[in-house]
Amino acid sequence: MKNKYLYIETFGCQMNVHDSEQMAALMKESGYQPTEYPEKADLILFNTCSIREKAEQKAFSELGRILRLKKRHPKLIIGFGGCLAQHLGTHVYHRAAEVDFVFGTHNIHLLPEMVAAVEKKRRRITQIDFHKKLPSANIFAPPAKGAVSAFVTIMQGCNNFCAYCVVPFLRGPEMSRTPEDIIEEIKRLTDYGIREVTLLGQNVNSYGKTLNTEINFTSLIKKVGQIDGIQRIRFTTSHPKDLSEELINCFATEKKLCEHIHLPVQSGSNKILKLMNRGYTAEDYLQKVAHLRRVCPQISITSDIIVGFPQESEKDYQETIDMMGKIRFDSVFSFKYSERIGTAARKLEGKIEEKEKQRRLKALQSLQDEYTLHKNKNLEGCSQEVLVEGESKNSRHDMTGRTRAWKIVNFRGKPDLKGELVELKITKAYLHSLRGELI
Repeated sequence: MKNKYLYIETFGCQMNVHDSEQMAALMKESGYQPTEYPEKADLILFNTCSIREKAEQKAFSELGRILRLKKRHPKLIIGFGGCLAQHLGTHVYHRAAEVDFVFGTHNIHLLPEMVAAVEKKRRRITQIDFHKKLPSANIFAPPAKGAVSAFVTIMQGCNNFCAYCVVPFLRGPEMSRTPEDIIEEIKRLTDYGIREVTLLGQNVNSYGKTLNTEINFTSLIKKVGQIDGIQRIRFTTSHPKDLSEELINCFATEKKLCEHIHLPVQSGSNKILKLMNRGYTAEDYLQKVAHLRRVCPQISITSDIIVGFPQESEKDYQETIDMMGKIRFDSVFSFKYSERIGTAARKLEGKIEEKEKQRRLKALQSLQDEYTLHKNKNLEGCSQEVLVEGESKNSRHDMTGRTRAWKIVNFRGKPDLKGELVELKITKAYLHSLRGELI
């Protein structure tokens, strides 16, 4: 019997990366082996993102490239999934008639039967319904051979309805997995050699609110910390309005919790934060950052910032720049505001011209590069614990890993160090990585 091969094109966030891992695990059970080469594939899946217009454009650009393969291989099956599929539904076929099936964010678990139906009947299938439970979230994805870290979904969906964001419409309402399912999955991962887990959710700080139990995110972290074999815990993403004092204190009390938090601020202007429906003020955010640094002085804080939101004046923009100066984030993911269909911000007046958005973004990114490099330079000469992830992409003589603060370190070492916690002296700092040597 001829081997069947699967190629997955993934766009967007860590949630999508993990969704793709689950897709690959499901299809492997149906006889599809993963391949890195689309030309070799019998089944190609697109796992898309719709958070910004650029991500949507990139997905359809890549799809156009793949569709050329189908002209040469008519039996090739193409599935279009993820947030963009959830958003467009059958309209995907209007833009790409060669697509065989479309599946939304709640329907990953149906992949094997959708593919089987296409194989047998060669007819289009569209599955974009939301479900009252999370059948897809409980799919176990065995990690890649030799992997030392893994993502674990603890919840899906969002109830916040930030004015610029399509996630509540595309991922559905907030739903939490049971702690028993989460703990069981992590224990299984340790059997594969996983030493670090990242707990995933659109707003992990709200974990547990949809469960008939007293558990919250803090108590879940403590349960994960008791699992033998797990040496590090991370999580993403945190909404500032739901960042509790109890969770902040975990950075002092839970030894396995890494000293890093991704805390999207989006803007430093109270006017813009209100228009965004973020539910906190700049002062609230600054207070929580101060509390985090009191509890854990070495904590690394990263963030997201949007420039050019409707009605953002030069004064509002400057307030964001001023906040960056006060906080000095370790790094920032920054974007120009991108209008999305269905969001409240789309109806706002006072749109900012593209040229001005680009000017603001370029200046902000240049400033953040200065802060990031300065933060990294401060680590030169220091000792850092690094979890070795494998060989460096830049040199076959080097190994690479991350500090507890989520900074990449490359160093001269042997492959048998993979999966080990090592102490490195930081010898050189760069903008996006560090250089170290074994102590």
